[in-house]
Amino acid sequence: MIESLAELSSISQDVIWKAYLVFMRVGAMMALLPAFGEQSVPVRVKLGLALAFSAIVSPAVMNPEVVTEASQTFGLISAETLTGLFLGLMLRLFVLALQVAGSIAAQSTSLSQLFGGAGGDPLPAMGHVLVIGGLALATIMGLHVQIAEFMINSYDLVPMGNVIPSDVLSRAGVAEISRAFALGFTLAAPFVISSLIYNVTLGVINKAMPQLMVAFVGAPAITAGGLVLLMLAAPLMLSIWVEAMGAFILDPFRGPR
Repeated sequence: MIESLAELSSISQDVIWKAYLVFMRVGAMMALLPAFGEQSVPVRVKLGLALAFSAIVSPAVMNPEVVTEASQTFGLISAETLTGLFLGLMLRLFVLALQVAGSIAAQSTSLSQLFGGAGGDPLPAMGHVLVIGGLALATIMGLHVQIAEFMINSYDLVPMGNVIPSDVLSRAGVAEISRAFALGFTLAAPFVISSLIYNVTLGVINKAMPQLMVAFVGAPAITAGGLVLLMLAAPLMLSIWVEAMGAFILDPFRGPR
């Protein structure tokens, strides 16, 4: 009887230790994940989500060795926390891409000051619309399932207790940051092209009729055109964004797509 209890105690200790290390990585990721890690989400909700995802991920992870020395324990906790922060930051870059696209689109269509301080981040209203719409669309299309799969697969990328090499960290970070800005500019390309055509046309009209106050004619046109273009282009922009984030979750750091 006593031997069975001792064996059960050893097993429970291993399970608790593994769950704790998984929570360190998942909790760090939860602070930066799209939708789940937003500033508008209360801290208690984030903690509950971190515990729920830890319960999902923990059975799929190999049992780590139980360490007793304080230095080894601190090293494991630090490695898991840094790994979670890095992987969460890579997904947060997709939200940054939407913010960049919204800022570029708003600047191009002279809508950058319209309700600019409506949200927690200093973004134009167009940027808030794209971010909220993109997060809502991703959540509807099963973001929680993709995030759970990404967390489980992260242990194949970075095994438990391992530290990401500095060269891999810098190379992957620079590549993903560059890709995020490229994605943001790509999404805002229709607005940039429309702004270029508008300004060239306005310049030609001003050259042909100097007495005409083209600013009074062009300002309402670019504002209305920007809103109409947002209505037409937003579904395609958000679908491209969701597809890009889903491709990254399925196969992180696979190179240019």
